[in-house]
Amino acid sequence: MSQSSPLASLWNQRQLLIAGLAVLGILAHLVLWQLGQTELQNWPLFLVLGLGGGPLVFELLIKLFARQFGSDLLAGISIVTSVLLGEYLAGALVVLMLSGGEALEMYAVRRASSVLEALAGRMPTRVHREVAGQVVDVQAEQIEIGDTLVIYPHEICPVDGTVLKGHSVMDESFLTGEPYRMSKSPGAQVISGAINSDTALTIRADKLPIDSRYARIVKVMQQSSQQRPHIRRLGDQLGAVYTPVAIAIAVLAWLISGQPNRFLAVLVIATPCPLLIAIPVAIIGAISLAARRGIIVRDPAILEKIDRCRTAIFDKTGTLTYGRPQVTEQIVAPEMEAATVLRLVASLEQYSKHPLSGAIVAAAAAAELKLSAADSISERPGEGLCGTIEGRRIQVTSRNQLQTLDAVQAATLPPLQAGLECVILIDGVYAATYRFRDEPRQDGASFVQHLRPRHAFQRVLIVSGDRESEVRYLANSVGISEVFAEQSPEEKLAIVRRETQQADTVYLGDGINDAPALMAATVGLAFGQHSDITSEAAGAVIMDSSLTKVDELLHIGRRMRQIALQSAVGGMLLSIIGMLFAAAGYLPPVAGAVTQEVIDVLAVLNALRVSVLPSSL
Repeated sequence: MSQSSPLASLWNQRQLLIAGLAVLGILAHLVLWQLGQTELQNWPLFLVLGLGGGPLVFELLIKLFARQFGSDLLAGISIVTSVLLGEYLAGALVVLMLSGGEALEMYAVRRASSVLEALAGRMPTRVHREVAGQVVDVQAEQIEIGDTLVIYPHEICPVDGTVLKGHSVMDESFLTGEPYRMSKSPGAQVISGAINSDTALTIRADKLPIDSRYARIVKVMQQSSQQRPHIRRLGDQLGAVYTPVAIAIAVLAWLISGQPNRFLAVLVIATPCPLLIAIPVAIIGAISLAARRGIIVRDPAILEKIDRCRTAIFDKTGTLTYGRPQVTEQIVAPEMEAATVLRLVASLEQYSKHPLSGAIVAAAAAAELKLSAADSISERPGEGLCGTIEGRRIQVTSRNQLQTLDAVQAATLPPLQAGLECVILIDGVYAATYRFRDEPRQDGASFVQHLRPRHAFQRVLIVSGDRESEVRYLANSVGISEVFAEQSPEEKLAIVRRETQQADTVYLGDGINDAPALMAATVGLAFGQHSDITSEAAGAVIMDSSLTKVDELLHIGRRMRQIALQSAVGGMLLSIIGMLFAAAGYLPPVAGAVTQEVIDVLAVLNALRVSVLPSSL
């Protein structure tokens, strides 16, 4: 059934109605029982079992014929058994557990599909196209390459393009995950999905809407969602073993003794409440504990899966670093004045979206330098950032590119050091080298080194869109040897898919360009709250962007799984012992039901331990 189909919506509504009916029926039964209305007290339960239990049992019969032996199948048999035994309240409770669980599962699926809905709904459907000096509104799909478009204040850019007229600022944080606002001037590149500030811009469409950056991210997210593997839940895995065992014991008890009531007694005590209740209680307790630690769990399934992950994949900026590079050194040519160079370079960098640009602009602000507007700018791949400021040609490039352009000037460069740097030319003459540091998180190295011995991770990777030199520097700082630099969202997605096929993966990222990879990984963890889309795509959100919190989530997941297994397996073993006594005739159906209730209470009480904060966490 499609996640977003009308049939799925109707199915979920029906499960909610059945759950609501079960709640009302059980409450009505208890009220009538309290009032002493013995003749009427079971009628609400009959309605629950007939209108709610009947369809559920029919669906479970279909699973039986398909040889799908899950814990819910045994619950269906328990409904029938409870009716035959006259245990109508027990049957109604099983109906409530089944329908409520189905509704919650469908709700989780709808939440996952809301990522794509949020992405698609963000883009404008109508745009302003300029033709012969007149602005005409047209449908977005009518845009062609080369069209002149006008983006009014506070509107979203519909395509990738180049600014022709106007000076403004655009919010591109939806893509980068960083709270950067990029200045735009004639010649600057704009990307689809960016939000314009309070001044109109005229741009040239360089790509069709369906080929623009934003549409490509939507497309790879759709592919990731469709190809995401289905992972069976813990309760289903245990139920696949428990259900045939319980049925086999019940059938053998009947065949050997020749007494049908022993079959019923075994099934009564076999009702899988440790699976249907104890495991969800443990999961809810873990979600509550994580929330108190500043971790929002969006997909409860990750708590079952995270302890099995063996490959950790990190984005770089904002994940292993603080995402705030700073200028650490300005090495200026002898004939240049440091303040003048910084003012000119910062005037150009205010139009760039590169993370180092913000560091240069911040350095100029700290020096209280007044910036100028650019007459023209360009930022083509391989050429760096170029522009004209106050009639002077400014170019910000790399050491390698300068060596290609001018071997004589390259000889004047300062010695190469580890870390980040850029080279500045003014009117074609070498002017300065700026060095930067985007400091690794203080807990980065210890966290990475902690992953293998404490959490059994076998591989740790960095997959980043940043330059090779920057990523290598960080990898060496935190102790990661496997590096994938200069990766697009599509390439990140391919790497995560490949790694996930080999072993369960945890992916950590903070930008919307990480969203496809977050969805493709076994467990996706988003850092911070910079992007709603990223948060929706992730299984959990680390609210204060701390690697220590990731470690806590790993421990919470392991502890939850251990306690859930204790509750479920322990409850099943006690139930099997009880089933053997019932099969031998020592536990009649009523006593078996009481015994099962005691087992359920023990399993649930043990599961509640998950929500108690351990001293070691």
